[in-house]
Amino acid sequence: MADVNVKLVKSLIGCKKDQIATAQSLGLRKIGDVSVQPDNAQTRGKIKKIGFLLEVTEA
Repeated sequence: MADVNVKLVKSLIGCKKDQIATAQSLGLRKIGDVSVQPDNAQTRGKIKKIGFLLEVTEA
């Protein structure tokens, strides 16, 4: 199974609480944080929800 690298590139300040919770569930707290996540439906849904804050690459 493939993995994806998820990097937070924009600030969470001013975001809705559910968007902040989604970022934290991906292991992202500060700008520049990088997390390796499995490429599955749950991860893709989280990425879709806050994609405007993220940079996603294949691992």
